[in-house]
Amino acid sequence: MRIRLTLLPLLATLPLSACLGTASHSNVGTEGAPSKADTRLLEAGAAALQSQPPIAALNAYLDGFHFYNGRPDAQMEAHHYCSILSEELIQCVIYDGNVRDAKLMGVEYIISERLFKTLPDDEKALWHSHVHEVKSGQLVAPGIPEVAEHALMRKLVRTYGKTWHTWHTDQQKSLPLGVPQLMMGFTADGQVDPRMVDERDQRLGIDSAKKRRNRADIERPAVQPGADAWQKGKVFQIEDPTGAHVHH
Repeated sequence: MRIRLTLLPLLATLPLSACLGTASHSNVGTEGAPSKADTRLLEAGAAALQSQPPIAALNAYLDGFHFYNGRPDAQMEAHHYCSILSEELIQCVIYDGNVRDAKLMGVEYIISERLFKTLPDDEKALWHSHVHEVKSGQLVAPGIPEVAEHALMRKLVRTYGKTWHTWHTDQQKSLPLGVPQLMMGFTADGQVDPRMVDERDQRLGIDSAKKRRNRADIERPAVQPGADAWQKGKVFQIEDPTGAHVHH
């Protein structure tokens, strides 16, 4: 079954600044000396004169939560800025905030249920479902009309994501140290830290519990075999040669 993402070009007509709500700041500061005048001039010139098609294509903003594969208690909020490559493939860059100095944490690729079914079994173990994220109200698209968000979630509930975080600012690392880590999404009630969700909701001016009630009419599809493999003890993670560990 193909996902229909014809709603997302409409979202492109809404300025991202209108989707931000209250600012979500980065978890860490910025290392290095402040930008000099010539650097600022270069930046201004690039912004004015250079075309940036890949950046301009990031026209949908999603906010949700991830955890390190194999370590479900190591959780963090993730701000996704996404572009649509096809009816069945979305690519997102992930930041630790929604302001100018937010740090680029990683990437997520989102595919349709049909494409997920075509993956080899070992590949499927790297992907997570979006059913609970949608139905629980944890995954949101801040700032767009409720009816548009509801239609978007009806599409996303049947998709699967593969997420890698490359900068672990949730650990207060002010530089992108260590190695990429595979992330997963929550699959059941009681897994996510409710304080983290409440803090997000208050900051962005949303109500996850209300969204959950409003999404009761969205069908709960069966999760395809092979996804969310951590639940069955099949956990893959890149070993960090620096000896870094997640501390929460």
